[in-house]
Parts: sequence; C-alpha cells; structure tokens
Amino acid sequence: MYQKNAHAAMPIASLTKLMTALVVLEARQNMAEKLVVTSADFDRLKYSSSRLRVRTRLSRSEMLHIALMSSENRAASALGRNYPGGTRAFVARMNAKARALGMRSTRYVEPTGLSSANVASPADLAKLVMAVEKHPLIRRYSTDRNFSIRQGRRQTAYHNSNRLTASPNWKIRVQKTGYISEAGRCMVLHATVKGRPTVMVFLDAQGKFSRAADANSVRAWLSRFNPWARG
Repeated sequence: MYQKNAHAAMPIASLTKLMTALVVLEARQNMAEKLVVTSADFDRLKYSSSRLRVRTRLSRSEMLHIALMSSENRAASALGRNYPGGTRAFVARMNAKARALGMRSTRYVEPTGLSSANVASPADLAKLVMAVEKHPLIRRYSTDRNFSIRQGRRQTAYHNSNRLTASPNWKIRVQKTGYISEAGRCMVLHATVKGRPTVMVFLDAQGKFSRAADANSVRAWLSRFNPWARG
C-alpha cells in the first residue's frame, strides 16, 4: 500500500534473528536439548553487553525465546554454533533459505545481526515476515512480554524489546526490533489492522522512539483511510 526504498539493501541488525529462528525450526533439532554459552558467543564485533553468562545451560527453546523476544545476541550465537556443521553451515543455510523465499537483495554473514554485512531490502524482509508468521513458536516468542531464565541459583528476567507489544491498541502476531549504528533503529511487524493482516517494515530510523512512532502513524493512517477499499 505504501513503500519507500523498498528494494534498497541495507543493514538489518537484529532483524537477522527472524531468519535465525526460521533455520533453527526448519532443521527440526531437539528443542529441549541443553546448549551451553561459551566464550565463542561473545560479541567481538560491537563488544555489546549481555546478561547471559558463560557456562549458562539453557534449552534450545529457551535460547530461541530470549533471542526473539529480547534480542539476546549470545543466545542467537549459541543457536548457530550448535547447528549441524556449526556456524558456517548455519549461515549457509540462512542464505539458502533467503534465496528460496525470493529475497534477492539479502545476504547474511552471521546469525545475530551484529555485523553490518547482514543486509536486506524492505521488500525482502516483508517476505521473511510472512514466512515466519506461519510458525506458532516464532509468533509466541517474538510477542511475549516477559520471560525468565535460571542461571545458577538466580533467575534472570528478560523483557520484550518492542514496547508496542504492551499496547492495547496493537494486535501483533510477529515482531522484531534491531539496532546497530550502521542500521539505525529497525523494526518489522505482522499485525492485524482493521481486521486485515498487515506487514510493516521500518529501517534506519534515527531516534530511539521514532520506529514505534512511525508504526503508530501507519496504523492510524490505515485505520482512518482504509486503503484496502480502494481500487
């Protein structure tokens, strides 16, 4: 219904994790299997912080949960590292899946989104969002508002990185946010607006709250003018 720079390939930051989740689920690996966080999962690109400590053991399901809901980078790294053939094979599968979905401008080099070499166009990301929306676990994990894990004797509480999930004005089925300096603030949504499934993609927003404000503006426009009725 509206697009701007729809076919321009840009860094996508943690929107990458939607493809990470899709590859994990389509591999049909044991979701109850325990994965261990190691020093190999440290962020050596941006040196970002993480509350997921080395030697923490979580199920594959828990790793996927916090990777999608809270954009936990060490969890996403552990998921890729524990794929058959390791991270290199995982990234190859990410790119193969992108090609299968017709994402012609997309390229992945790692599973977290910390690298600015992970790029895609808005049109490509819309295809990815429609593909992942078919998976109930991705829908649930990406939209959960809170989730806690156990690290040793302590509980660590995680919260959704997208404040729109707490808004009563939104009916969100899938969401993911992302940020690195090269990508700006990014967000994708699969939401119901006026009773219709709607995909929104926002890349390279500059202010901390601008992507949510843009999404609210688009939802208001769709609700007011009902562009589906045209033509």
